[in-house]
Amino acid sequence: MAYELATLSLTTLGLAVVFGLLGVMNMAHGEFVMIGTYAVVAVQQWGWPIATAFPVALLVCAGLGWVVERWLIRPLYARPFDTLLATWALAMLLRKMVEAIWGKGYRNIEVTLPPSVDVWGTSYPAYRLMLITLSFLMLVFLFFWYRRSSAGLRVRAMTSNPALAQALGINTTRLSSQAFVIGVCLAGASGVLLSPLIRIEPGIGVDYLLDAFFVLVVGGLGTLSGFTGGVGVIGGSQALVSSISGQTSGYAVVLIISIIFLWLKPDGIFSRR
Repeated sequence: MAYELATLSLTTLGLAVVFGLLGVMNMAHGEFVMIGTYAVVAVQQWGWPIATAFPVALLVCAGLGWVVERWLIRPLYARPFDTLLATWALAMLLRKMVEAIWGKGYRNIEVTLPPSVDVWGTSYPAYRLMLITLSFLMLVFLFFWYRRSSAGLRVRAMTSNPALAQALGINTTRLSSQAFVIGVCLAGASGVLLSPLIRIEPGIGVDYLLDAFFVLVVGGLGTLSGFTGGVGVIGGSQALVSSISGQTSGYAVVLIISIIFLWLKPDGIFSRR
């Protein structure tokens, strides 16, 4: 279960930054995860070391994220439904571009993973332990960055009262652009990390988008506690039910939980609003 929670944390963190802080429901979030996985496919085809997939994915996601925020999202900040439709169209475009380059078939990464290690008498894959540790470290870093740094202070000011923050000299336009780019880069990085463990194909982004959205619905927007709570509820429920009754039942339970929260507690467990 710890591995499922770590995977969900990695794939949701980018959307939590964009949706939670900017109020932008980026329907192309899953496609940025997909870009990270195909960055690994690309560097392997080019004969480059697998580690070079990280800078490739970050450069592509950062460049694409800046263009999308500047020319697609920024004119629509006050129109959330139009933003949702625009990013949904972007998701379909990115998917078709990947299909045109690599086709619709499944791909697997040819990489030798570290051997298993002994954890309290039980053999456990070392790569999965690394993902769990990395997810925890990312959450700790995000907490201290958001709560203790000057950049985090400006972000909190912007999300609480954008007009007042701008009057105090905070460049909210640039800050929003940086937050969006960081969010999509986190999605791309998570795709690189997960690529050795999953089957890669152009449609994988939809699953990651839905899981991330359910986490934010249950946990609430704009707080680290909400993100952590949502990951715990959604990831824990899905992992538990899937281990007992299968993956389809796990998805069904997650959907039911999300509907209940939307009906009874639309702000989620924790929310800054």
